[in-house]
Amino acid sequence: MDTLKILVVDDESRMRKLVKDFLTKKNFQVLEAGDGEEAMDIFYKEKDIALIILDVMMPKMNGFDVCKNLRKAKPDIPVLLLTAKGTITDKTQGFDCGADDYLVKPFDIQEVLLRVKALLRRNTDNSSKDEQSFKQEILKMGDIELFPESLETGIEGKRIKLTPTEFEILYCLMQHFNDSVSLAVLLDEVWGYDSDEDVRMVRVHVGGLRQKIEADTKNPKYLHTVTNVGYKLTPITNTTDNGQE
Repeated sequence: MDTLKILVVDDESRMRKLVKDFLTKKNFQVLEAGDGEEAMDIFYKEKDIALIILDVMMPKMNGFDVCKNLRKAKPDIPVLLLTAKGTITDKTQGFDCGADDYLVKPFDIQEVLLRVKALLRRNTDNSSKDEQSFKQEILKMGDIELFPESLETGIEGKRIKLTPTEFEILYCLMQHFNDSVSLAVLLDEVWGYDSDEDVRMVRVHVGGLRQKIEADTKNPKYLHTVTNVGYKLTPITNTTDNGQE
């Protein structure tokens, strides 16, 4: 099996060394960049990068802008944000830029490995599902369509671009349409692990998804909150349920 290549981007050399040394011992090949511009140069030069670990606060180009550029160049590459800013607003901004997951500094280095493995597993699972037929497949339920090849959804005929994580959440909910899906199930099926701390991450992603597919987020037509459980998708618009993030 080929060694997977990970790009670690952080302007703090000690942080890069910590992450690089640890992941190298776990049999990953690790590339380093000290700022956003260098990261983009390496990304375009190295075509087989499997995952990017990205600091937010950096000179020349911050992590949010790097993430946006990465998404334009390669929409399905997994991005793990490292940030000292742990507010919901900061996390929402990161997810809006296309990040798949986040870790707030300081963090346990073992947690980095957990997140990396989960993101790589999810990406591998997606690319191995009878890839050609999956990419060409259009999934439709009621007013909602999914277009896997372009990571878009169609709502009442309008095409909407999603982040990879938003797409995975919507795909998961469509597999369980009209049924309540717990936060634990979403974490397990979308991220590949279950942690009480990370239910907040699910809520942020669902909030972003709801902003995109609902005309009125306070009175959603499709994506409903089920109190003390999780979420329910009703793709056929004959429901009177209400729910909000």
